[in-house]
Amino acid sequence: MFYYLIKYVLMGPALRLMGRPRIEGHDNIPADGSALMASNHLAVVDSFYLPLMARRRIYFLAKAEYFTSPGIKGLLKKWFFSALGQIPVDRSGGSAAEGALAAGKRVLDDGGLLCLYPEGTRSPDGRLYKGKTGLARMALETGNPVIPVAMVGTDRINPPGTVLPRPTRITVKVGEPLDFSRYAGMAGNRFIERAVTDEIMYTLMKMTGQQYVDIYAAKLKNDDGTYTKAEDVMGGDEPAA
Repeated sequence: MFYYLIKYVLMGPALRLMGRPRIEGHDNIPADGSALMASNHLAVVDSFYLPLMARRRIYFLAKAEYFTSPGIKGLLKKWFFSALGQIPVDRSGGSAAEGALAAGKRVLDDGGLLCLYPEGTRSPDGRLYKGKTGLARMALETGNPVIPVAMVGTDRINPPGTVLPRPTRITVKVGEPLDFSRYAGMAGNRFIERAVTDEIMYTLMKMTGQQYVDIYAAKLKNDDGTYTKAEDVMGGDEPAA
């Protein structure tokens, strides 16, 4: 109930006014049954605009810190993200990947629609960064195809480090499902999981038009919240498009 209250009453009208969103390829989202989605990640509002434009409820895996803040503000924050379909995952320690995998499987086992950001974090500069293989492993273990999603324009409405939104035009592009059944039974093979991940990222690159950078975006984030340039991490070489 709270999910639809937020979507249609509390936030939806304001989001539509600010972003004038449109969706392409909605028919690629199945009307029922479990499905995996893979999206590029430009801004926090990616997790708002995709559910806003999809008829079905979409679940996301979110860092546990969103749910553990102290005080009244922390409780409101926990309620808000829970109502939006965010599932807390502890990203620290060696069992973080297993925890995310288990949480995602529960959504799929219940016939839900689960969206993951294979980059693992927001892009610091609008480019598309190397994908982590957790999504591929989940797809191979559950047998679900992967529906690619391209978020376009969300970096302009909510750039990293800004608070107030900037009105712009948001487009959500939903591509045809990617079938990886040819790799059935190969979950756990790191070479296969990397191949699946790279195919997903290549599809997202073609859909978004973003420049691809072959390093993990998380490597660029400093302890103070600032970002190092990708070229500096890569020794000054310009990453390939």
